[in-house]
Amino acid sequence: MKTPMTRRGADKLREELHRLKTVERPANSKAIGEARAHGDLSENAEYHAARERAGFIEGRISEIEAKLANAQVVDPKLVDAEGRCVFGATVDVETDGESATWQIVGEDEADIKAGRISYSSPIGKALIGKEPGEIVNVQTPGGVKRYEILDVRYE
Repeated sequence: MKTPMTRRGADKLREELHRLKTVERPANSKAIGEARAHGDLSENAEYHAARERAGFIEGRISEIEAKLANAQVVDPKLVDAEGRCVFGATVDVETDGESATWQIVGEDEADIKAGRISYSSPIGKALIGKEPGEIVNVQTPGGVKRYEILDVRYE
């Protein structure tokens, strides 16, 4: 199954993958070599820490490669959703007299402080398929919250 992701999200993962392969992995290999040179490996904390870090780096590389292999990159500018809220869309909403702007993105890209919410979050799920003027009710930890969709853009 393909996982939706914006171009920005895919680029961010590619940058992290590049950094892990070209900076983190070589630096950690060097640290393992230096720790190995200190002698007895059974009581060498630096060696064990570097080996553990190597496992983390390799695991993260595999995870990112799998995510990118299964990614369906969506460019919001190319979406023709006829004004409906879809993955990648930027949505202006109003609740309790306050307005907010969110882009609906993939799970790895979500960052509420940066105005990006996951399509699989309760708010994201409620907004998908809706149009400006519609009202959605979302169950939150503080109770049901009512959002009015003011505008939907594909930027």
